[in-house]
Amino acid sequence: MAHYLFRKKSISKIVADAEAGMEEHGHAKLSKVLGVRDLTFMGIAAVVGAGIFSTIGSAAFSGGPGIAFLFVITAVTCGFSALCYAEFASRVPIAGSAYTYAYVTFGELVAWIIGWALILEYAIGNIVVAISWSSYFTNLLDGIGLSLPSWLSTNPTTAHNGFIEASKLITEGQTLQSLTKPLQHAYSAWSHAPLIGGYHFIINLPACIIVILITMLAYIGIKESKKSTNLMVIFKIAVIILVIIFGFFFVDTANWRPFLPNGFPGVLAGVSAVFYAYIGFDAISTTAEECKNPQRDLPKGMIYSLLICTVLYILIALVLTGMVNYKELKVDDPLAYVFERLNMPWVSYIISVSAVVATTSVLLVFQLGQPRIWMSMSRDGLLPFKFANVHPKYKTPAFATVVTGFLVAIPALFIPSSIVTDLTSIGTLFAFVLVCSGVLSLPRINKVPGKFSLPYINGKFIVPVLAIAFVVLTFGRINEALRNIGSESYEEVLFLIFVTLLVITALFSFLRSLSSIPVIGALCCAYLMIEIPPVSWFWFFVWMGVGLVIYFLYGKNNSKLIE
Repeated sequence: MAHYLFRKKSISKIVADAEAGMEEHGHAKLSKVLGVRDLTFMGIAAVVGAGIFSTIGSAAFSGGPGIAFLFVITAVTCGFSALCYAEFASRVPIAGSAYTYAYVTFGELVAWIIGWALILEYAIGNIVVAISWSSYFTNLLDGIGLSLPSWLSTNPTTAHNGFIEASKLITEGQTLQSLTKPLQHAYSAWSHAPLIGGYHFIINLPACIIVILITMLAYIGIKESKKSTNLMVIFKIAVIILVIIFGFFFVDTANWRPFLPNGFPGVLAGVSAVFYAYIGFDAISTTAEECKNPQRDLPKGMIYSLLICTVLYILIALVLTGMVNYKELKVDDPLAYVFERLNMPWVSYIISVSAVVATTSVLLVFQLGQPRIWMSMSRDGLLPFKFANVHPKYKTPAFATVVTGFLVAIPALFIPSSIVTDLTSIGTLFAFVLVCSGVLSLPRINKVPGKFSLPYINGKFIVPVLAIAFVVLTFGRINEALRNIGSESYEEVLFLIFVTLLVITALFSFLRSLSSIPVIGALCCAYLMIEIPPVSWFWFFVWMGVGLVIYFLYGKNNSKLIE
């Protein structure tokens, strides 16, 4: 049984299948049009989006100015993962991203699991981005005097919860006009929504429409998508640089004291929000078959985009927390808020326009990425061959693109973003852990001369020393977790599991002289995973359970590796 579940696909077979273009099923090849600049822009397009324009506010509220450290920590973690992705991309220049890499190193079952996890990152993550886009878009419409009915621009859960909270405050003596804008919006949506069968009809129409439009663009072709992405990236980066330069003139250094108002635990409380701001740089690895020179250009595109975004994030974090007190930043649109606070609405309006453009570019990159993963899984027989269909004219995975559009557009009508944000982070981190771990088996595979190669840094002593340092620094938490092991403190259980994993990994690194970069990358991602709330872990395992059922009912029996 294990032989079938962990059967691997060789690099030569993966490349041969891709080059054949699945011609036995009438599938065309993808167009090779992407260069280093395009890939770098695509990486920036995926990363600089809803995270920098919205979730950075809640992270700053928890950690104060010290979240600049968290951006560095998260960037280093993503940097290790990016180097591992780059190593894989230089040897397996095929669409499919981490799914394809796992097929080479871990085998079919793990490849399926990671492919299913990537749906969390791309398809479900895009639901969050679509909802964020809708929020910024409706704010823009309000700014020019064109307002949608409130019940057409939110979801039933948010409207109902906001209505209850607003009603309570009004009962206590506050007026509707004195409430926050989100509460006013929710109250209005629930109050004025048409009743159908006794239910309030409330949908997020803009979120659905933008997904449909982006899906149409992704369907038409990679060349058109590339041009659109490049233009959007240039615009939003220009706006962010403007905010940084302009904002520095209004920084009050007194707002940076204390730099860590809630200590380092307060900084780490923003892990999910900050990591969400980095999600996406790996999405460009799904476009490998559309790169002119994937083995040279993909590694550069990933690393360049990650470096550029990290510098921008740190500067933005320092500017925001310097312009106003960190306690004021728990808002949906922190960049726009700080300039409104300083009576500069024109800057706020430009930022809102940029936020719409930024989230549009994220939607586009993720809508490009998901279908290409499904296309790879279909080529391997794990999904119906329909998913591998490439449009004869547009040279895009047509059927998979349409399915992805439906998978994102319909839930975006009804689901609140809070439900799926943490799930997206877990799916991404899980993929990163497996990619970093998979690199450890690659030295046994011949390297590609003249292409990117992950530098080998002997971890025989580095990893154990880092492990000892971690245990010493967190000794108090370890003791506390052991004392509460019988309680329902799932966070501490996850922490103890991580410490156990850390000790075992340090031992293996010492005995086998494992490479430091992939080991540290995997451990950093695993640590960030345990900081995500346990309820999200529950739904993550539910999602994985559904995926395994599909694999055992269809994929295992239809795999092209069946002997």
